[in-house]
Amino acid sequence: MFLRLAEQHRKFVQDLVMNLQALAIVLENRGYLASCYTCGGQMNSASFMVSLTDNHLIRFLVSDYGITWTEMRDDRELMKLEGAEAISQLQELANLVKYQIEPSEATLATATKRV
Repeated sequence: MFLRLAEQHRKFVQDLVMNLQALAIVLENRGYLASCYTCGGQMNSASFMVSLTDNHLIRFLVSDYGITWTEMRDDRELMKLEGAEAISQLQELANLVKYQIEPSEATLATATKRV
């Protein structure tokens, strides 16, 4: 049972890494500064970053050890989420792209909700 769960987790992380890479490409094509770096060819970890506006940075890290979302403005950490909460926040970012919301509108709403 545990070996099966470990394999499912590895596949989940790989799927998440592939989606982060795709999101970074779409964000770059829309004019955002975005990047997604992976270590090695196994796709078992990634560092995703996007600058939504001046001095407003999102960092999403995923690995076998955990998942974190960190939002910073003016070099100060606004919020840090882990696990399912971090993935939910990532979905909100993906909705920016999906519904073509201007970053200033969306990030102001997010920042005021979380501070």
